[in-house]
Amino acid sequence: MYANEDFLLELLEENGTVSAPDLEGARHRKKNNQTVIDVLLETGKITEEDLAQTLAVSSGMDYIDLTRAEIDESLAETVDADAARRYKIIPVSYNGSEMKVAVADPLDFDTLDAVRHVIPHELDFVCAPMKQIKQLLIEFYGTEGLSDEQASELGAEGGIKVTDGAEGGEDGGEAPVIRLVGQMLQEAYQNKASDIHIEPMENEVRIRCRIDGALHKTAEHPLRLLSAIVSRIKIMTGTMSIAEKRVPQDGRIRATIGDKDLDLRVSTVPTSNGESIVMRILDKQSLLLGLPQLGFFSDDQENFNRLIRLPDGIILVTGPTGSGKTTTLYACLNEINKPDKKIITVEDPVEYVLSGINQVQVKEDIGMTFAAALRSILRQAPNIIMIGEIRDMETASIAINASLTGHLVFSTLHTNDAPGAVARMADIGVKRFLIASAVRAIVAQRLVRTICPDCAVPAEISEKDMRALNVDAAQMAGAEIKEGEGCRTCRMTGYRGRLGIYEVFNINDEVTHMINDELSTPQLRKKAREIGMRTLREDGVRKVLAGITTASEVVRVTMSDSD
Repeated sequence: MYANEDFLLELLEENGTVSAPDLEGARHRKKNNQTVIDVLLETGKITEEDLAQTLAVSSGMDYIDLTRAEIDESLAETVDADAARRYKIIPVSYNGSEMKVAVADPLDFDTLDAVRHVIPHELDFVCAPMKQIKQLLIEFYGTEGLSDEQASELGAEGGIKVTDGAEGGEDGGEAPVIRLVGQMLQEAYQNKASDIHIEPMENEVRIRCRIDGALHKTAEHPLRLLSAIVSRIKIMTGTMSIAEKRVPQDGRIRATIGDKDLDLRVSTVPTSNGESIVMRILDKQSLLLGLPQLGFFSDDQENFNRLIRLPDGIILVTGPTGSGKTTTLYACLNEINKPDKKIITVEDPVEYVLSGINQVQVKEDIGMTFAAALRSILRQAPNIIMIGEIRDMETASIAINASLTGHLVFSTLHTNDAPGAVARMADIGVKRFLIASAVRAIVAQRLVRTICPDCAVPAEISEKDMRALNVDAAQMAGAEIKEGEGCRTCRMTGYRGRLGIYEVFNINDEVTHMINDELSTPQLRKKAREIGMRTLREDGVRKVLAGITTASEVVRVTMSDSD
């Protein structure tokens, strides 16, 4: 909340940031606890950067972008955490006589006077966006000791609540290891990590998080804490034995952070220095992704929309582990999940629970294999079947028979590219004529990191990358090449988030004859390109030229198209 909202709204209207109709509309939409500025921010009529720049000009202060500024983090220790949170200030730099301090509201003179009493130095106030200050308050001072209401006011999530396992309730106990594990999970979620790695080294426990596909070291703890951390996590699963340390174990934690429900898949492996743990974070919000959010351009999306509405056949999604295959399959099922369709999935494990879909968990230890589950679910008269992965001849055979008897089947396969899936199916033992008859399309995919929008700047492609991507001057005309300079929001990497690059191989009559004639993968790949398939690298180039990702990122995750 800003000290003089009416004056600030006048300034925003005078400088043309917001129009009079927008202001009037915001006043009508305002609810009990909201301000007009809250509504304008919520509806996107203004940004926090707009507010900060307007306030800086009106007060004669300098504006500062904290995501790009060089900040002396050691100064945070010189300012009391409670005072920093109360007044929403961030110490930026100190030259020996004067300290530069970022504030969000230079019109709040009472707060400025209070800060002068809290910090015993000459102060040079600068104006920064409120959201950036709140982000750094959490980063510098954490949320330990704050109530859920105080944490929420700073934009942090509430406490960790374990909703499954032997020990329910909140992770708000007094034991230090409980707070340590809770903070580890909370920070990983806030950084949008996909998994947490707890690794015993020779002299310490190393904590790393995989963020946008890359591992980042986030903390180190004394090796003596390993046993307590491992035991705490095992207790949270409710199924893993804290006494057994000699064999691998798997478990699951259902937790709530704020109002977000998460599933965490826990895996332990004994190493020479102790048990190593990996926790995979499954955020159910990712299920809300539609096909456009996956990274399809309009032409590929139109083709893919047609494919997933076919009445029968097999659609295969291929790629290595961690390339987003499961997310793509779930997005497809969400797209075609209608009351007039019966959809059954067979998965190992069931990663997300989908409303309106029958999901079957594979349990090989009791004989519930992919093949056994498939034989049973065909008697359930489904329209659409999703198989987590085709691993063997028996599963492949049942999937093909299902597709040939009027079912649409989705599944995944581990191959490097789309045409290579034909050879992989043949290696499993599937007859070529069955592959040709059943498979309707093969989609290969990879995930590339996207450029951070907060620090994106115009850039150029190096000659080396232009040669690698086979980009010519004609393609560069009108391109919006960008790169991320690196900021606090993206942890100085220049990237934030990921999306897919795809090659979609449609199986037409001509390709069917080639598969029957047992032609090689390079020959199939050549024909696929002739009939319109873009390779992974070519789709990546389109996203580079659109300013979505970088050339080096596409080169990193794709193979050459020279064949």
